[in-house]
Amino acid sequence: MPRWQFCNILHVGADAQRLWQFEARGGGFAFNREHAGAPGEPLPFNLVAKSWRSLWQPRLNVAWLPPEDVFLRVIELPRSNFEETLAMVELQLEKLSPLPVAQVVWMLHVLPQAAADLQTVVVVIAARHAVEEFLGKLEGQGYLADRLEAPMLDELETTPATEDGAWIYPAAFTGQNVALVAWWCNGALRSLSFVVLPPTGDREKSLKDQLAQLTWAGELEGWLTAPPTWHLVADGAVAGEWENALRASLGEPVQVTKPLPFAELAARTARRSTQSDVRSTLLPPEFSARYHQQFVDRLWLRGLVATGILYVIWVTIYFCATTVLGYHVNQIVRQVTALNGSYTNALQLKARYEVLQQRQDLKYAALDCWKIVAEQLPAGLTLQRMSFADGQQLSLNGTVPQDQISQITDHFYDAVRKAEVDGQPMFDGGETPTFRTSVNTVSWQFSLMLKHKQEEAK
Repeated sequence: MPRWQFCNILHVGADAQRLWQFEARGGGFAFNREHAGAPGEPLPFNLVAKSWRSLWQPRLNVAWLPPEDVFLRVIELPRSNFEETLAMVELQLEKLSPLPVAQVVWMLHVLPQAAADLQTVVVVIAARHAVEEFLGKLEGQGYLADRLEAPMLDELETTPATEDGAWIYPAAFTGQNVALVAWWCNGALRSLSFVVLPPTGDREKSLKDQLAQLTWAGELEGWLTAPPTWHLVADGAVAGEWENALRASLGEPVQVTKPLPFAELAARTARRSTQSDVRSTLLPPEFSARYHQQFVDRLWLRGLVATGILYVIWVTIYFCATTVLGYHVNQIVRQVTALNGSYTNALQLKARYEVLQQRQDLKYAALDCWKIVAEQLPAGLTLQRMSFADGQQLSLNGTVPQDQISQITDHFYDAVRKAEVDGQPMFDGGETPTFRTSVNTVSWQFSLMLKHKQEEAK
């Protein structure tokens, strides 16, 4: 049995229809909202329709079958479980039903029984064609009922049967003033029947004859052994009309009791319907199967539609994003195109600046090298040639007497190699001096790498 979250109770009257919705709270069903409208008017979609939300919050749609389409029978059976009780009622159905069994739908409801070994069962029978016609009207209003119920069952359960007697429940059946008569004896419900209060003629005599027949039937069956007390469950103008007619017909006092308000009666139906066995219902099984299939098909269709809508939205977002990105790319391309000439000119100016800067650096480097060589050149050494290779290598060569070769290795080479300009070394390594001896003199040469030029090259 599913755990119902919402329960709708629909009552279709002659002049109006009312829908009550109850929500599961605290182990019971609490009133949530009410909707009233004209008969045949479409019901609010958000109250009665089932959607994806119904998968985790199940909704039970219940409709009250019109009383004129319902037959009620009372039987006593040995106390047993629901399956055995259902089988026992089915065996007696041909005797209980006023119509052929193939032309009716039926359900049972077990009432509390004082005796430990017996149970009172109310059998509700309805003509199949009337039920199908009623369900067709509900489908036209968008209401797919999960159960059909008879509200008289909930009225019977509220009767305080503390004494033997007859309880009369007036109701309007297709324009006729009809009342349900429930006979209680020894704390148990014995019989259910209807009496009609005719609109014209000798109303009191007609009503007296009907009640007399019901009294005789109870006496013949043996459960009515004393004159009954009469109870009228009604209020307002209906109570006044029926009380006067009953007093005139019976010549006895009639106790008047107010009936349950419709909202409270609907709440009792909601509690009973959510706890009843699914096999005990007036709804034909083919309708239940068709409604379930429509619900599944509707979920699939809505799922496909939602998927299609999401796909269209995704494609739309994708194309919008690509359009915006393409627009930004075109803007960037136009900006690049516009900056192309100035960028090329800037590169040319940068290259020229670097060439001029390099020339300036080489010029000052040459002057610094010349200054260092001039300051460190010992007396007796002859400098024949000084040159730059690629603007980075300083090459020196000259001659020296044979007896002054040490001036080159011990003084001049180290002094030049370790020279500093503005506190920074001028050179970083190089080739050691080499000598070539001739007749009277020695030719020397060595080279050094300019440190700052080497770093700029890296």
